Amino acid sequence: MWAKLVKDGDLPPLKERLPDKPLVIEPVERPGFYGGTWHTALLGVADAVWMDRTIGYEGLLRWSPDFTKIIPNVAESYESSADGTTHTFHLRPGMKWSDGEPFTADDIVFYQNDVVNNREITPIEAKNPSVAEKVDDHTVRFVFERPEGLCIKKHASSSGTFVRFPKHYLQQFHKSYNPDVDALVEEAGADDWVELFGTKACIGLGAGETYMNPECPTVYAWRTITALGDGQRAIVERNPYYWKVDTEGRQLPYIDRVNYEILGDAEVMLLKAMNGEIDMQNRTIGKPRNKPVLAKNRQNGDYRFFETVPTSMNTTVIAFNLTHKDPAKREIFNQRDFRVGLSHAINRQEIIDVVFQRQGEPWQTSPRKESVFYDERLATQYLEYDPALADSILDKTGYTERDSAGFRLGPDGRRISAQITFVTSWTPQWADVADLLKSYWKKVGVDISPQAQDRSLWLERSEANDFDISMWEGELGYDADVLLRPMWYLPLDGTITPGPLWREWYHTRGASGEKPPELVARTLSLYDEIQVTPDEADQHALMKKILEINAEMFNVIGISLPANNYGVVKNNFRNVPASMRDSVTCLTPGLTRPEQYFIE
Repeated sequence: MWAKLVKDGDLPPLKERLPDKPLVIEPVERPGFYGGTWHTALLGVADAVWMDRTIGYEGLLRWSPDFTKIIPNVAESYESSADGTTHTFHLRPGMKWSDGEPFTADDIVFYQNDVVNNREITPIEAKNPSVAEKVDDHTVRFVFERPEGLCIKKHASSSGTFVRFPKHYLQQFHKSYNPDVDALVEEAGADDWVELFGTKACIGLGAGETYMNPECPTVYAWRTITALGDGQRAIVERNPYYWKVDTEGRQLPYIDRVNYEILGDAEVMLLKAMNGEIDMQNRTIGKPRNKPVLAKNRQNGDYRFFETVPTSMNTTVIAFNLTHKDPAKREIFNQRDFRVGLSHAINRQEIIDVVFQRQGEPWQTSPRKESVFYDERLATQYLEYDPALADSILDKTGYTERDSAGFRLGPDGRRISAQITFVTSWTPQWADVADLLKSYWKKVGVDISPQAQDRSLWLERSEANDFDISMWEGELGYDADVLLRPMWYLPLDGTITPGPLWREWYHTRGASGEKPPELVARTLSLYDEIQVTPDEADQHALMKKILEINAEMFNVIGISLPANNYGVVKNNFRNVPASMRDSVTCLTPGLTRPEQYFIE
């Protein structure tokens, strides 16, 4: 792809484009061929996390392909102080951005000190502030006010945030470096320099922001050519300065381009996969309900399956809004017996058989069995299907009076009813799950109305504390997942939580939101301890305490433990492992190093 440019003098020869010690990647099957386009798809622009998962897993560190240990990536090596307050990263001399400019410690320092620590760009200060110190051109040290126990795990689980801010390009839009930045603001029609910087640095632009400015250099294997949001596809092309090679010293990636077609319907994506128009993908397509039809069509579509081993711990988590705006619904949802009673009213085995193709087993919201954090009580309590028991437990709440249709009356004298919302484009089966829940809970006097929502609307309402009951996948049920993003065990995450106002209180340090009750506050306090604890064994002990408290609170209800899943890959698309861990933390399939995929 680059031979003619080198011959014409428009691109330096390979030895001048690579770092002194490029990262050597051993191909899964064999060294590949150059060329071709990887055809894949997004379910709307909001699905752009698939771009991160495929081409954006390029942090300073990364997880090994089997998701068992942390290994170097952009950083050649690293070390941490015994007390966990300093973490030092040694970069690769000679490494370059996609425009050929050197990638150095200055770029890391710029991001930390001039972006993260700039209160105009980043209004909320981190709970444990840090500064980046340039030791030399290829060594950067992060110094924290207090021990930062999860620092190394966070860097290994990053989608490349610390390595996507080229100082040489972005400093022209930063008022600390360009006294004439107002002229650029006026030219761009921006409100101020912060808006201009955000646009150029791809901050705060929404889903897939990383891929919205083709002018911004990158260290990823592919650079943006057609920006996400500019039409019906996003296109990325090989980075001529990519810093990894195969075992024969040949520069990666092998594939010239990745074409992300933006679709509005999961069924259209399924049809494209069946027709062989998608080269490799598991996201959206790899659902249990799709596998029979995909299996029948393998020969015509010229594709095969690969296995994904989930780190998710539940197919469906049911989260009640425990900080609801309606006082009556808040009172009802916050009664533990109400949640326990509804859990016993669910026929989980029927849901598994009818909806999830008889795959999985009944499960609450506990880490997986193979996780160091597995908690048997949390995983197995209140799973028994017993409508009579459910009725008697619900009677203990005091809501024993019923209307003419047999539904219980709440503290306001009105029927206990709620809307249960979900995103069918994410998991189509949730509509079926919601219909079954409606029938189960009707038998015990609780009225729910299932409602499918667009993902962006669903996220917006979740963030705004504007929902009754939500359903989502029980992601993050494995070791590092649980430590880094314990979204189901305490109100931290921005996607979904049973207590949005508690989450707001925590992240604003009490400036807004609502102070959580004692047990919830205890979990947040314990997690704060984890973050300043450098010893991993101590971190694990603290997390287990959080899980014990969750077993006592029982704030969310689970349905079933996910079974192994799958993806589809064309038969001429090679170096894709036959099996891979599926995790948000290691950005599957990014952990399998897509830069070494090739088209035969």
